[in-house]
This record gives sequence, structure tokens and C-alpha cells, in this order.
Amino acid sequence: MEEARVAVVIEDEEDIRSLLTAVLAQAGFEVHGAPDGYAGLELVREHQPLVTTLDVNMPGIDGFETAKRIRALSTTYIVMLSARTEEIDALQGLEAGADDYVAKPFRPRELRARIDAMLRRPRHHIAAAASGDAGESSGDWLEHQGLRLNVETRIVTVDGEDLELTRSEFDILADLLAAGRRVRGKSDLALMLRGEQFTGIEFVSDSDARAIEVHVANLRRKLGESPTNPRWIETVRGVGYRLTAP
Repeated sequence: MEEARVAVVIEDEEDIRSLLTAVLAQAGFEVHGAPDGYAGLELVREHQPLVTTLDVNMPGIDGFETAKRIRALSTTYIVMLSARTEEIDALQGLEAGADDYVAKPFRPRELRARIDAMLRRPRHHIAAAASGDAGESSGDWLEHQGLRLNVETRIVTVDGEDLELTRSEFDILADLLAAGRRVRGKSDLALMLRGEQFTGIEFVSDSDARAIEVHVANLRRKLGESPTNPRWIETVRGVGYRLTAP
């Protein structure tokens, strides 16, 4: 079943909140707005949006902490927006659970294009309580040394234990599992997250590549593996990543 096109905008500046609401409404979303992180969390909990935009500098709890709390209760796409353009801020946003980090001021057309690119990736909410044991029979499982992933149900298990991943972490892991021992470059993974395929003319920035490094680092942390002695994901220096040898 296709996910409802619901969006939550968490932004303390009313004019920017109105602009974001208009951009998302034009893209076909039912939009709910909040002026701070606490109110935004309640909207996410109530509406379970497909997309959430989130400002970094807000009264009360900031965007980084809000993103972490959203991640604990929702698999919504999180697009973080901030006038803070230092790379460390973008990396902190991704580590908090954001799927993308957009600098202010932003172009409405660019923001919509980035959201559209994310939505081109097939998505399914994980509803374990409703699915019962359907995960074992739904679709094909990708497996590697005790790690199992089901693309259809978006379930990941490690040695039989469920693993909670962000959307981007899940998609990177699925891509690596499907590729096997073939190396997936950072640019390949960045384009995959943008819903594009490599043809040789796309532009992948250094920050895009660094974002992949952060996602993989977070993925490894959740898997509990060391990059120097990996069980599942092997770094190919200067190129990208692949699965470890069986």
C-alpha cells in the first residue's frame, strides 16, 4: 500500500514555515506545521508523516535533539534545514538521523527536487505488530553471515535480533548486500540515495561522499562491528565498500 503523502514542517520562523508548507502542498502533501521541536514531535506522533522538514536552531530543543527523538518513534524522511553551513553541522545532522541536510537560504525548486528524489526510492513502513510472521514469507531475503534483510518488509535482523536502521542506512545496506563482493563506490551510493543511476555525467560533491561515510559509520556502529576487523562491510580504500568474503 502506498504511503499517505503527509508532511510535517518544524520551523520557528513563520515566513519560512509558510514557504515550506507551500512547497510541500504543491507537491501534493497534506502539511502540518509546528513552531518548535516539542510541538513537532507531537505532530509526527499523531500523523506519522512520510516527510518531515526540521530547522536546526529552534527554541526549546534544537533540531539535532528533535531528530533523535523523531527517529525513536518514526521512519519518516527527515530533511534538516539550517543556515549553519559548516560540514560538521551537516554530519551532526546525519548522525542524529536526518536523511538529508539543506543549507539556508534554499531554492524551493531544489528542495522539492531533493524530496522527489528520495521518494523515488520504494518505501514501506515496518509494522511488525500488524504483519505477524509475514516477514518470513514476504519477498526475498538478502543474507550474509548472520545478517538478514528483507527489502519488501524493510526488516533487518542480526543473529536473529531485530535491528533498527534509518531509511538511508537501510538502503545502503540493501545495496551492499545485493552487490555482494562487487565494490560500491561512495558516488554510486550517493546517487542511489538520490534515486539516480550513474551515467558518468552526474555531479557528486565531497559533502555527498562524506555523508555516505557517516551513514556507513552509523550502520557499523549499530551492527556492532569494527571497520578494522569487519564481519560484514569491508572498506576498499579510496573507492567505497563491499561485503566481506564469506
